Amino acid sequence: MTRLRIDLLSPPFAGHLHPILGIARILQSDYEVRVLTTANALPSVHAAGLTGVAVLKGWEDRLMTLVNTPRPVRSNPLRMLKQLSQALTIQRQVRIELEALYQVSSPSLVIADFTLAAVGAVAGGLGISWWTVLPSPSVLEGGNAPPSYLGGLKPMSGTWGRLRNRVGWSLIRAFKLLVGTLYRKRLCDIGLNSVYRPDGSEAAYSNERILLLGSQSIEFRDDWPECARLLPPILYTPPSTAENLDFMAGRQYVLVTLGTHLKFAKDDFVDVIKGLARDMPEVSFHFTDGLTGSASAAHERNFSRFPYINYSDSLKHYSLAVHHAGSGIMYHCLVAGCPSVVYPVDYDQFDNAARLEWAGAAIWLRNPKDLKAAVTQILFDHSIRSRCLELAKELDVDSGTLLKAELASWERGLR
Repeated sequence: MTRLRIDLLSPPFAGHLHPILGIARILQSDYEVRVLTTANALPSVHAAGLTGVAVLKGWEDRLMTLVNTPRPVRSNPLRMLKQLSQALTIQRQVRIELEALYQVSSPSLVIADFTLAAVGAVAGGLGISWWTVLPSPSVLEGGNAPPSYLGGLKPMSGTWGRLRNRVGWSLIRAFKLLVGTLYRKRLCDIGLNSVYRPDGSEAAYSNERILLLGSQSIEFRDDWPECARLLPPILYTPPSTAENLDFMAGRQYVLVTLGTHLKFAKDDFVDVIKGLARDMPEVSFHFTDGLTGSASAAHERNFSRFPYINYSDSLKHYSLAVHHAGSGIMYHCLVAGCPSVVYPVDYDQFDNAARLEWAGAAIWLRNPKDLKAAVTQILFDHSIRSRCLELAKELDVDSGTLLKAELASWERGLR
């Protein structure tokens, strides 16, 4: 019996690619699965035991320029518009390549990372089912939660809270509509005739199924759209040749990471961590750049800088993690019951930080000068660790079974 083919698409960055690889591994037993990404990410695809197809050949440098900005983008409208302009050029190329590829042989279903807005137009034009994967549920517009991308707002009750939320979401919508007007032709080039559909939903995301990877325990919103499914995070890290770590029994270790992007912030933060290591010689600090295939580790007394550390294998050894509140490391820590000090730098990280602090699973570091106090508090105050262990139990759910149920429902709809 011929198996249905499912293509999964992702940019090459770990926070986007790894959830896609995890989904692909779950589905490959029942479907013919391919992962479409850039050539430099294919080793990770193959290491996961999956079939990979290279796209955007020769565009890797542009992608890196897009995400490795010289300074934070945050909510600065001019920086956002500049980044969007670069992204639209890449999205147009995605559409061109996918249309050429699928004219020859098309899958039954395309599951795409939420950043790939051009995929929907290609799928819709060819009659292919299209789903969106959203590893950060907070960015989905609307609902009864505080608006996202406004510095990490927390719930506020009463009339003022409702008014703040309404005004905040209105501002976000107005900005997106402005973008739709300023870039109308370029959006049309990637297949988006409007930022919003007639029903008010965001055209960049599927209206058939949005797979939200997260936990209701830390989410502020509980009125998700009908097409959305909130699934436990699908965490997967492909095997690598990263250096093995040695952990001494009885010693405390702290993991420090700012993810794979944000190059502008890493070196400055390393200096902060080195200073903290000097002040706390009884604790070992491991900083990771999140880059596989890089140079070997550098060691200075109780501080080490590693090119890459596999969270899945190592988090159980750490007393806490200091991180940027990216969705990947955030949920790796929650699943492992590892408390965090979070230092958001850009994008949705402030919204994630707000959720972690609100849930009692982390301390939000606003100023690096307060890092020692935050680390000390977590190391010696076990209330945050206890809360993290509670959340870990809530996340102990088989997301694969839930995902397969969604696919089974979709498959029944094809008959």
